[in-house]
Amino acid sequence: MEQDQSQVVKKTRKRKLLEEGHGMLGLSLDDLNEDLLERILSWLPTSSFCRLRSVCKRWSSVAASATFQLACSQVPSRDPWFFMVNPHLNQSIVFDTAEKNWKNLNYPLPLQQIPNCNAIPVAAAGGLICFRTNSGDFIVCNPVTGTCQELPPVGLASLNQNLHAVAMISSSKYSYKLILVFGELPCLCVKIYDSSENQWEEEGKIYRKAKSFLESDSTGDDTMYFLSKAGDVVATNMQRSPSKQYSSVVAVKDGEEIIYFLSPAGMVVACKLSKKCFCEYPRLLPMFFEYSIDVIECRGEMMVVVLSEFLESASLRVWRFSEVDQAWYQIAAMPPSMSHEFYGKKADINCVGCKDQILICVNSSELSGYVLYDMGANEWVELPKYFVNGEAKEFMSAFSFEPRIEACV
Repeated sequence: MEQDQSQVVKKTRKRKLLEEGHGMLGLSLDDLNEDLLERILSWLPTSSFCRLRSVCKRWSSVAASATFQLACSQVPSRDPWFFMVNPHLNQSIVFDTAEKNWKNLNYPLPLQQIPNCNAIPVAAAGGLICFRTNSGDFIVCNPVTGTCQELPPVGLASLNQNLHAVAMISSSKYSYKLILVFGELPCLCVKIYDSSENQWEEEGKIYRKAKSFLESDSTGDDTMYFLSKAGDVVATNMQRSPSKQYSSVVAVKDGEEIIYFLSPAGMVVACKLSKKCFCEYPRLLPMFFEYSIDVIECRGEMMVVVLSEFLESASLRVWRFSEVDQAWYQIAAMPPSMSHEFYGKKADINCVGCKDQILICVNSSELSGYVLYDMGANEWVELPKYFVNGEAKEFMSAFSFEPRIEACV
């Protein structure tokens, strides 16, 4: 008898849950007010935003609504996209880390329609990417919406100097700064564009820190030659993809913004903007071990990725610098079964970091590949090729950005 009663109770509860479930299923999105609908749709993956207009008239109006963009801005973060750069700079291909697939932006970026522009991407932050034209001017674009803005001219005085680094800082979803570092070591200058003021600040000098880690004042050509132990002449591979020749990152340490970039000698230079000073970090490896190197920002700090060869094998490792010990420490290494493929290929690496992920583009005349490293899971994954009409496309480098339709240029 007690068992029968318990079964009746279970059935009653089950029936009640089913009835409540049917009630919820009977609720249509059409029954929601505009504000609630916008809040719900704002949490959709960014890749679905471009399809909102084709669902129905109401959703199409939501996609164009200013309040919908405000709702999107309330979403704390979105999984990054990697904007890929191909040799001809004529495609807008991204890798979506949320859906783990390639996407072709369905429109040419407006800057690609500007005659004789020949713009190449040079920096990214937040939801924006910065392009530099062949005339030395800059264009900032939101790759998701296609909107772009040409920044005021930098000025002839700055254009005539050697440009070392181009970095972006996204202070909010509605403002950003573009930072240029140029000059000749040891005399460097910095110039900053503030989007909130829509103007460039006055050029400022930055000086070498009294206690610097400088090992060499070499500012000559980017290639260094040396004799291997076997007596062969070897050249370090310091060539950069055209879009990464100003490879630089920004990290905030103790509330201070620091720009890191690679000198022509392959050393990491750190510029502290507030203190108007810079220093060089010690060389990571002896010169004859260094093969290809790139600087990245990951987990809010600067790191470097190095591809080197030793004892008939290739290794790809991630390093960070300890200010306390004044030394480099290895924090990750690609499995030898993957990195050995690069041995003897004279490959160049171009890398970009975002949150816990590092994308590494490996290119040479013999191979082209892309590897994604997840620091949290300590996983190395080789990305699939991107095919167009049965042909695999090659990418030289990538820039990471947070896909947001509300990001303002």
